[in-house]
Amino acid sequence: MAKCKQCKIEIIDHVSVCPLCGSVLEDVEEGENTYPNIRFKDRKILLFLRIFLFAAILSEILLIYLNTKYFKGIYWSAISGGAMAYAYFTMRFAVLHNAGYRTKLILQAISSILLVVLIDWSIGFTGWSLNYVLPAGILVLDLAIIILMIVNNRNWQSYMLFQIFMILWSFVPLIFYYFHLVTKPDLSIIALIGSSCLFLGTLIIGGRRASTELKRRFHVR
Repeated sequence: MAKCKQCKIEIIDHVSVCPLCGSVLEDVEEGENTYPNIRFKDRKILLFLRIFLFAAILSEILLIYLNTKYFKGIYWSAISGGAMAYAYFTMRFAVLHNAGYRTKLILQAISSILLVVLIDWSIGFTGWSLNYVLPAGILVLDLAIIILMIVNNRNWQSYMLFQIFMILWSFVPLIFYYFHLVTKPDLSIIALIGSSCLFLGTLIIGGRRASTELKRRFHVR
């Protein structure tokens, strides 16, 4: 098979010139791969992540050694290790993973909160991460769900499962309060009320579409 660059056509007949314009034809190899390798970029990122992980492990071993040898009351090596783990998790899961953006958003927020808790623990644990950052993160996620429901208003009912998850997650600070890890539960109670009101409001205002979505999610007839 040959192709004419001038006429932009392929010639099936075994001829050396184009029957339309007389230009010399160029041979086209059959079975030529005209599709780009769309996974080539992902493989390069994965290679970079493996190199980053190896370098991070070696660096953290060195930092732990220095921290234990010259310890002055702060486990700063835990902060550096947590930061590198957070960076690896972000690049590995949030960028490359095929999970939906809603799952990525929640997991990214949870990992951020865990990193802050680790920082609080490393500098002596005064409780500010559990008293304020954890419930504040829940409220921010509730606000993010509201914004996503407005933006994706044609499929707003699909966010109800995440609202239920946020209610369950809102009980975590109160469980910590029972074990005296949270000393100021006011913001945690507000977070629980906010998550519950968001779900209840969606259920009542959503009406039939909301109830149908819950039945579908939990396989109720």
